[in-house]
Amino acid sequence: MKEIYTSNHIWKLFDDFTVDMARVCNKREKRLSDPILEKYIINVVFDTITAFFSSPFSENSTSLQTHHTIVTQLLQSSIRLLDCPWLQQQHRGQVETCIKTLSMTAKNRSIPLSLELEALIKNVLANSVQNSLNRSNPNYKSMSRSARPIPSSNPWDYKNIIEKLQDIINTLEERLKPLVNAELSVLVDVLHQPELLFQEGTDVRQRCESGGFISKLIQHTKTLMSSEEKLCIKVLRTLQEMLIRTLDFDEKGMSLRKVLLQNYLFPNKKNNQKNELAELGAAGSEQERDWAMVAAVQCRLDREGGTKLFTDLVMSTKNDKIFQESIQLAICLLEGGNTEIQNSFYKLMMGDNKSEKFFKVLDDRMKEAQMDIKATVSVNVSEMTHKANEKELESAGSAALVLPGSGGHPLLVQGQSVASALPAQPPPEQPEVEMEMGPAVTIMKPILRFLQLLCENHNQNLQNFLRVQNNKTNYNLVCETLQFLDIMCGSTTGGLGLLGLYINESNVHLIIQTLETLTEYCQGPCQENQTCIVTHESNGIDIITALILNDISPLSRYRMEMVLQLKDNASKLLLALMESRHDNENAERILFNLRPRELVEVIKKAYLQDCECEEVEVSSREVGHNIYILAQQLARHNKFLQNLLKPQKKSPEGEEGISSMLNLNNRPLSQMLKSSAPVDVVEQDPLEFYDQLTSQIEIVREDRSMEQIVFPVHPICEFLTEESKSRVFNTTEQDEQGSKVTHFFEQTSFLHGEMEWQKKLRSMPVLYWFSRRMSLWGTISFNLAVFINLIIAFFYPYDSGQGAIDDSMLLMLFWILTGLSVLGLLSQRGLQPLTLALILRSIYHLGIGNTLILLGSLNLINKVVFVVSFVGNNGTFIMGYKAMVMDVEFLYHLAYVLTSTLGLFVHELFYSILLFDLIYREETLFNVIKSVTRNGRSILLTALLALIL
Repeated sequence: MKEIYTSNHIWKLFDDFTVDMARVCNKREKRLSDPILEKYIINVVFDTITAFFSSPFSENSTSLQTHHTIVTQLLQSSIRLLDCPWLQQQHRGQVETCIKTLSMTAKNRSIPLSLELEALIKNVLANSVQNSLNRSNPNYKSMSRSARPIPSSNPWDYKNIIEKLQDIINTLEERLKPLVNAELSVLVDVLHQPELLFQEGTDVRQRCESGGFISKLIQHTKTLMSSEEKLCIKVLRTLQEMLIRTLDFDEKGMSLRKVLLQNYLFPNKKNNQKNELAELGAAGSEQERDWAMVAAVQCRLDREGGTKLFTDLVMSTKNDKIFQESIQLAICLLEGGNTEIQNSFYKLMMGDNKSEKFFKVLDDRMKEAQMDIKATVSVNVSEMTHKANEKELESAGSAALVLPGSGGHPLLVQGQSVASALPAQPPPEQPEVEMEMGPAVTIMKPILRFLQLLCENHNQNLQNFLRVQNNKTNYNLVCETLQFLDIMCGSTTGGLGLLGLYINESNVHLIIQTLETLTEYCQGPCQENQTCIVTHESNGIDIITALILNDISPLSRYRMEMVLQLKDNASKLLLALMESRHDNENAERILFNLRPRELVEVIKKAYLQDCECEEVEVSSREVGHNIYILAQQLARHNKFLQNLLKPQKKSPEGEEGISSMLNLNNRPLSQMLKSSAPVDVVEQDPLEFYDQLTSQIEIVREDRSMEQIVFPVHPICEFLTEESKSRVFNTTEQDEQGSKVTHFFEQTSFLHGEMEWQKKLRSMPVLYWFSRRMSLWGTISFNLAVFINLIIAFFYPYDSGQGAIDDSMLLMLFWILTGLSVLGLLSQRGLQPLTLALILRSIYHLGIGNTLILLGSLNLINKVVFVVSFVGNNGTFIMGYKAMVMDVEFLYHLAYVLTSTLGLFVHELFYSILLFDLIYREETLFNVIKSVTRNGRSILLTALLALIL
């Protein structure tokens, strides 16, 4: 019998009851010509409902909360039947008893009811009491004969009035709710900064500025816990709003907020909009939120007793809502990884022996949630396994169940929905498989988030403290969290391959949060927690590996992004368990159920799945990359897996061609020769793809041990230019400890902006063509400057195009250089002799002056092209004029253009300044000069001595 109260079948039966009750009272004033159905409803249905909800077993049933909508439907159907005028007086008592039982159940189990339904229930109960009093009166029979109720002309008028009134209320709520939220946000500001209400210099203002008001408010909240629970909850939510503000209202609400802020907090700053906007800046989305301002408010509330408040409430309260709001307050205090709040909590727990009581509350909550899940999971899974059979029966047309003695009349219609039988108030469709979680399980998500934030930033003290408190009774929350994951995923039933039966849309976010919390326990690394999780007696590790290997169907069919999040967090947890572990103990435990060949197949499937899931928020290839890195870490302890992860080598056919036969060193020409024949597009191997986007660094830990860190390379890094790589490599300076890491990370924001710009640059083909050849334009510019200065050095001063060298000598040099350039024509080294030969030929035919004008013009045009490519490479022109003026490198290239112009149009000796470009191009020479000439005074004195001499 007890299984009835945990099974889903009785609720299916109740759902069918509502269908039959709707058929009986479909037409209120007209009685249905079916006495058998009417008798069945009155004698069987109402007795069954009353007996079920009156039983003490139903009071302990957790499935009641998940089926609260069916309870509401039963109440509505019973009231509609009671309102029928044809219902006989002797049967009304049974219906009223059923309504009273259902209403008491809804009240005791906190089932929400609409205002209209509550009013109808009160009316029914009041009439029931009045009727019982009247029946006890001896003159009741004579009074009932004489006093007949006068039927109203339109008995449904009150329903129309209530419906219209409800529409008006909904419209007013929709319009006024943003304004109410704006007023509440200003109230939060007033409570947060009450000193702004008073004049400067007053005693009240000074007391408020010192935190006296906030401190009193926090102290008052604890006293409200026992006397005014609702007010206590409101104050806790107000404190949360002070910390994490969300201004979710429209323009009208925002304008009202500004007006109220001007009236109450900033009456003397009407013309200063910046201060006002600064006060509004604490809100916004998580990306836009000013975390420095949030951290300041968090520390202020902590100093005034915020941390002590939530710990006291958690240990003292027995109200679930106050407990939940206390945990939410703790989350708001710790949000953003506030180390000061973490240390304050740790000190609070270490003193006065509070930790044992506090952790006992959390441990009891975890165990209660585990028991709640155990009580329902076996029944729910058995129902899920029979779902396919039920669907087949429905499709076969089994539309009715027939009671014995009913004459073959269909009483419980399965194919007919309540919406079709009850058009006035259609109930929402109930999912058959996914069960809503009870309150004991739902509260686990904020608890786990709170535990995760305690360990944020690799706080090793709290990571160990959650495992061992050194009290008389120790509560290992790390193991309890793993046990909770184990039970959530149903491994206690012995079916690791049936994860899809346990994981559904309603509990997947809780499982993800559990994985994230377990990951935070281990990161840093905290090797004690790693060992604790790996060596635990539960099937936790097997569950985590199964999350990676299994498809988790049917959830993957319609919510693939949730499955990807699960796999992503499961792989991150296993990576956290492997972090900084040089032994093979953890790897062997993970590989116990993680078969290498299946792991590689999952990696390949995630790579190929990316094309099918383009609209999913979580990239399937990112998940596959994390699993690939996990496989790389495990491959150090498994040679078979190491061999499987090696990309397949492609046959080198087609690589031998004309270029290799001629042994050409000219790369562009070789590429042209290779690309002359059409090549079939071959899909890239997934393992090769992930191998190219995976890199590693070696770090030195505090104990001077060296460790290798494997990490994924972001796809945007492919847009980093070679010039930027060379510049960062050569110009990054060392700090006092001899490390370049500090200066490198100072440049990361600039490099990221440059990569973002390079990605956009691909959409501008012309500018991209010039920009990607910036090194070529720079080399040409430098060579032209050298050639021009060589001509000036050899032939200056020149007269009428004649120089110091004879024409025959020029011709001989020309042919020598031409021969050398022909020998080296097929390599890049032959370009310089060829250019020299052409310059000498130009001097012979055109003269020295015309040659200088020609080379100078080419140099100026080339430098302008270089500046365009430089601007295109860095995206300088989109940063604004101020950023362009402050860019020293951009100003240097403009000065180069100006010097080239002066050399071309004013005097040739200006070209000598261009040779300083050698210092800019050669980083080694620049560093030598910088190290030698650190003392500016010695440089000036040396220059003065040179002038004297």
